[in-house]
Amino acid sequence: MSQQKTHRGGAGWALVITSVAGFMAALDNLVVTTALPSIREDLGGGLHDLEWTVSAYTLTFAVLLMLGAALGDRFGRRRLFVVGLTVFTGASAAAALAPGIDSLIAARAVQGVGAAIMMPLTLTLLTAAVPAERRGMAYGIWGAVNGLAVASGPLVGGSLTEHISWQWIFWLNVPLGLALLPLARLRLAESYGTGAPLDFVGTLLASGGLFGIVYGLVRGPVDGWTGPVVLSALFTGAALLAGFIHHGINNTNPMLPMRLFRSRAFSGINAASLLMFLGMFGSIFLLSQYMQQVLGYTPTEAGLRMLPWTGMPMLVAPIAGILSDRIGGRPVVATGLFLQAAGLGHLALVITADASYAVQLPGLILSGIGMALFFAPASALVMASVVPKEQGIASGANNALREVGGALGIAVMSSIFAAQGGYESGQAFVDGLRPAVAVGAGLVALGGVSALLIPSRRRDGKAADGHGSEPATEPVPVPT
Repeated sequence: MSQQKTHRGGAGWALVITSVAGFMAALDNLVVTTALPSIREDLGGGLHDLEWTVSAYTLTFAVLLMLGAALGDRFGRRRLFVVGLTVFTGASAAAALAPGIDSLIAARAVQGVGAAIMMPLTLTLLTAAVPAERRGMAYGIWGAVNGLAVASGPLVGGSLTEHISWQWIFWLNVPLGLALLPLARLRLAESYGTGAPLDFVGTLLASGGLFGIVYGLVRGPVDGWTGPVVLSALFTGAALLAGFIHHGINNTNPMLPMRLFRSRAFSGINAASLLMFLGMFGSIFLLSQYMQQVLGYTPTEAGLRMLPWTGMPMLVAPIAGILSDRIGGRPVVATGLFLQAAGLGHLALVITADASYAVQLPGLILSGIGMALFFAPASALVMASVVPKEQGIASGANNALREVGGALGIAVMSSIFAAQGGYESGQAFVDGLRPAVAVGAGLVALGGVSALLIPSRRRDGKAADGHGSEPATEPVPVPT
């Protein structure tokens, strides 16, 4: 099906609608973290249940992200955007009304499905509506709004939880979604992609494989690592992921062509992204609980104290972009990852049952600067690692791997926490937290090593492996 558009509204409406939708989807990645103790107190459940309130969203979001974009290209981007927004808004209301922890997890999974359909289409719809000479400014505003969602997630979640109730972290999406739905129908232009075949087999293999791995990691501390259910989940998940790789090698139109990983640049930046999100998400998941459960901060106070980490990209990202233009993205990304690893390592050393905030602050600041140095240059490296016609696939793959990293990070680091400590006392919590955060630091440092494997940029602006660094026709979404 050829590219086509129907004129409806202007670029301004498209920017408002897509930015608000992106804000909603990005916010829900971290907004739950500071509400976890209140959710646990209200609905009950153990550590593995809290893991799923976060991972159910990130996992469905990750594995369906590329399929969502493909469905929009095939059946109409505005039409599928409205479908995704409807699912996301309805699931948000269901999460707010959840009577128990299991129903909350189910609602979060459906939220992730809606976000996976909605989020990748925000950029294609914005691109279709904005003239080429104004896209840079539009993309900058869209990215800033999404960055604000990532930065403010813990603070928004903490403030709503403390001053109203944790349910309002989900109710917040409902009026926004209801306001956007008629605007999207009336003000967005419909557009279509090339009509490439949909890879349902690849989607099922990836979804089943990742679910099996994460389920096994979450249940391991509860059921025992040698239990039949845990072993079955891990082995089945590994087998399905192996099938996904085989499918990507041999299928004509796979969701993720494995030949892309022949490029050292593509493999290096995606490995770095996976490991960075693995260490970061797992650490934020546990540290936000530590600040409330052990140190006694309120949810709002905990959210404010996380801002030197989560909010730093708003200040440092522009500097990272300038540095990347001057010296190349590889050294900036690698430096960022090593700084974040150093920050996490500092926290692993200093956190105690009565640690002061001043002692923690250097680690939070280092982690925030490191995260900020990673974001913008990493996006440019992804786009420069493939030929222009495959930049859409590369962008979707990188964002999916980031979300997968977040889900795996929570599962892995929570398993370490549960094996070494627990919720019985402040000291027990710290006993589990310190080795978990130390592992997170090691994983992020390994991501820095992966970044160093990316070929350096030559003077002609091309990577050493021959791939050009031409700008993307559409930007890479900021991390959600």
